[in-house]
Amino acid sequence: MAAKLCANVVIFQNVTIGTNMKYNKTSQKWENVGAPILAENVIVSDGAKILGPIVVGRDTVVAAGAIVTRDVPPGSIAFGVNQYRQKDPNYDLVFNATMVQPREIIERNRALIEEFEKARGN
Repeated sequence: MAAKLCANVVIFQNVTIGTNMKYNKTSQKWENVGAPILAENVIVSDGAKILGPIVVGRDTVVAAGAIVTRDVPPGSIAFGVNQYRQKDPNYDLVFNATMVQPREIIERNRALIEEFEKARGN
C-alpha cells in the first residue's frame, strides 16, 4: 500500500504517512483500507501523522505534530487532531518566492538577544 504524492509536496522530518487500517472481528472485514493522497502544493510540517484512505487537498499546510485521519479541504491549515481551517489568503506559510534572506534572520535574532539580555540586566 502506498500513498500518492502529487507535484510540489514538501515533507519535513519525522513525518508519518501511511495506513490506519484495522480488522473488525465482528464483521470479519478490514476497515480504513488505503493510504493518503497528498494533492499539489501540500506542505507537511515536522512530526505530523497522516493516516488512512484520505485526501489532503491542494495548497494545504499540515501543522507540526498534527494528526490527520480525515479528508482536509483544499487551501486549509490542518492542526491538532483532525482539525482544520481555511488559510488566510493574505499570508504565505513556510515558503514564498521572496524568502527573507539569512542575513536578515541573523540580524533580527541578534537584536532579540540583545533586547533580552538588556531586560535581564546583562
